[in-house]
Amino acid sequence: MPLSPDLGNVRRARGIGALGVATLLALTACSAVVPGTPVGAGASGPVGPVPPGLDRFYAQPLKWEACADYATDADSEALYDDEDLRCAKLRVPLDYAKPDGREISIGLLRKEAGSPAARIGALVMNPGGPGQSGMVAAAALTRERWDDPLSERFDLVGFDPRGVGSSEPAVKCLSDAEKDAERVEPPLTGPQAVAEEEKDNKAYAEKCAANTGADVLANVGTRDVVKDMDVLRSVLGERKLNYVGFSYGTRIGTAYAEAFPGNVRALVLDGAVDPTADRTTSAIGQANGFKKAFDAFAAACVTKQTCPLGRDAAQAEAKLDAMLEPLKANPIPVGARQLSYSDAMTAVALCLYSEETWSLLEEGLVHLTGTDGTTLLQLADVYLGRGPDGKYSNIHDVFTAVHCVDDPQIKDRAVVEEQARRLREGVPTSPLNDDEVVAALDECAFWPVPSTSQPHEPKVPGLPQVLVISSTGDPATPYEAGVRLAKALGASLLTVETNSHTAFLGDNDCVDDAGAAYLIELKLPGEGMKCS
Repeated sequence: MPLSPDLGNVRRARGIGALGVATLLALTACSAVVPGTPVGAGASGPVGPVPPGLDRFYAQPLKWEACADYATDADSEALYDDEDLRCAKLRVPLDYAKPDGREISIGLLRKEAGSPAARIGALVMNPGGPGQSGMVAAAALTRERWDDPLSERFDLVGFDPRGVGSSEPAVKCLSDAEKDAERVEPPLTGPQAVAEEEKDNKAYAEKCAANTGADVLANVGTRDVVKDMDVLRSVLGERKLNYVGFSYGTRIGTAYAEAFPGNVRALVLDGAVDPTADRTTSAIGQANGFKKAFDAFAAACVTKQTCPLGRDAAQAEAKLDAMLEPLKANPIPVGARQLSYSDAMTAVALCLYSEETWSLLEEGLVHLTGTDGTTLLQLADVYLGRGPDGKYSNIHDVFTAVHCVDDPQIKDRAVVEEQARRLREGVPTSPLNDDEVVAALDECAFWPVPSTSQPHEPKVPGLPQVLVISSTGDPATPYEAGVRLAKALGASLLTVETNSHTAFLGDNDCVDDAGAAYLIELKLPGEGMKCS
């Protein structure tokens, strides 16, 4: 089955963006602003250049208030219960081609710089997905990893991209009950697989249009998110943007650099999405990345007497296959629910994002050998955004909605067949990738609105030098993608030798020091610099 957001069209495995594992598991030139000036407290006019017809958006004041009313679930409610955090709503046009038409709102969360006298400006962040809440990620970061010197010099600002979290209207496709039911469906096989898959995908697209609105779906992509981000830059009082993007957040950062190169002060792009790769190329890269991550996990696991995969790393995949295969026909009861094969593989995927979560995978597999699927089901719930109350976040609906307008919509069956052939040849043989490759039209082929962008080589004349961070063992956004993005942007590349998806603002002092030096002093790492 697909193991991460960009791997194919199976909804059951849509996944997390950068900072996703750490954030979700924690829940189970200089700025034009004068230091000390309140940000967005009552803008008297736009800051920096304003596209025609958008003055009232670029000049709007923000009403910062307590964050309690911005919570959308129990996790965000707990995180937002912090008097140092303030939240607000940003007004933007739904359709930038019709600025006098319908307006929507973007949720914002801010923690002010600890040292107003030394403040540089605002640092805007996006944790990835697409579909992850930047507000939740920023709030979680302030509790765990937001330390001096960055916390003293920058306001940290997280935003929920349009359709996500506190932003309104929300993207919604399936009900909670429909998502639960989908998770226990057996893998599609046999001669009817293509027809059944296409029937499901068409129904999914129709439900997204009915529950969200075609006008919202038409304007939910990265093209529009970066325009929102430039409005945010102005409203925060920043003549130049400081931005940190993880995973899909690197696509947002790259698109912003293309659209507004003169408005950039500093960009940190960690866990890069290759801007030129089509989805099949990305899928193959990720499949190989997760295979590499599993091999590293297995090599560490088999050194322990308690390893559920035995003591021989060469046999670890076969052992995993033997453990999970029976779930295809016979899911394990977990209270009133079931651990399906799909959920078990989703749990494996989650834990391969970072070495920090390998111990959780070991624990889950040990329990599974005793026919206890509780741990793996809980991990799958984290990945899929299901709370203890049975309610889901809309991360996976947003994921599909964004990709269906960000990437070309393939409706030619000959192209679909060619993509399936490439997947069969390029994806490594492994229990991690043992589902039949079904050459079916995906949801995007039935999407009610056209795509608004496509993969391409970025053109960024006038962009100041930026920082790209790429990890050698990143399973979701392979190292080579970071190399290509750095080359395309003329950026400095920081290599991190680790088996994790993204590294900045984590527990690596080498990476954090290099990123902080760049953001504060605009001092880039030396050529060829590596952290381990």
